[in-house]
Amino acid sequence: MYNTGVRVLFDHPVPFLLAHGGLQVQIEQTRAALQTLGVQCDFLRWWDDRQPVDLIHYFGRMPANLILFARQKGVKVVLADLLTEQGARSLAQLKMQKWAIRALQRALPAKVLARYHWTAYREADACVALTSWEGHLLTELFGASPDRIHVVPNGVEEVFLQSIPQPRGPWLVCTATITERKRVLELAMAAVAARTPLWVIGRPYAESDPYARQFVNLARQHFQLLRYEGAVTDRSQLARIYREARGFVLLSARESLSLSALEAAACGCPLLLSDLPWARSVFKGHAAYCPVTRSPAVTASALRRFYKAAPQRPPPPRPASWSEIARQLLTVYETVLNTSR
Repeated sequence: MYNTGVRVLFDHPVPFLLAHGGLQVQIEQTRAALQTLGVQCDFLRWWDDRQPVDLIHYFGRMPANLILFARQKGVKVVLADLLTEQGARSLAQLKMQKWAIRALQRALPAKVLARYHWTAYREADACVALTSWEGHLLTELFGASPDRIHVVPNGVEEVFLQSIPQPRGPWLVCTATITERKRVLELAMAAVAARTPLWVIGRPYAESDPYARQFVNLARQHFQLLRYEGAVTDRSQLARIYREARGFVLLSARESLSLSALEAAACGCPLLLSDLPWARSVFKGHAAYCPVTRSPAVTASALRRFYKAAPQRPPPPRPASWSEIARQLLTVYETVLNTSR
């Protein structure tokens, strides 16, 4: 490993201890891959005023005043915010949001507006979007400069990319946190109605969560169709599960760029995804789509069609590895560090 001389600090506002999920995997895998390229990459320690740094990579919407503080100290800032909520909205809803933001910017005092940090995307030295759709939203909603937006997707671990093909079995697989946003309960109800075997892999944020308890109870009642044993932490085992699955299903109401969908794609698993812009922009015609609907019958029908067609569907394209993603990010960092504001 060589030393690029680039010193990067990662920062994120939500502790992993309180909310696990794909973002934690993204941050940890990105850091590890950058370090193999010789980037000095560490987590920002808020109590340490002597950390060496050239650039802060902030996962979220960094407070705009902190971006200005960083600029005063000669530290560049790259924002990587997941526009999960905005990315799931209709064009009419996005138009209304844009109008509301502009109206509030004209009507509210600067001190009040500062609480929303809408200017962060314009003040940052660069913005990283996971999909082209989110890149578009950064410009359309928040006025980010198009020349400072870089689309860099998530990567996939080598254990998935190098997994060995296996005979596919009868189970559809869903890997997701057991929470309302992922619509795992609704998917399970549709699987029961469609009589399609479904294996759900994941865990809730808290075992006491009412939504999670409903799902667990349903899985117990229909154990012949619904398989649930919690999370699978062994990545090689998870890769084998994807390889042996009849198909992968994720019907989230809101999503950014699903790591589990990329992992399944790396294992050649046919995909059924919510019909949302993130999925269309990434997988295009290489996945099947289901509308986000409150109708169990519509979801069950889509699930039944996918189950029948899955063996004939061609595998999705190979996603990038984390090493490849790290090289893209290093290019972004070097561009930012060599560009003056």
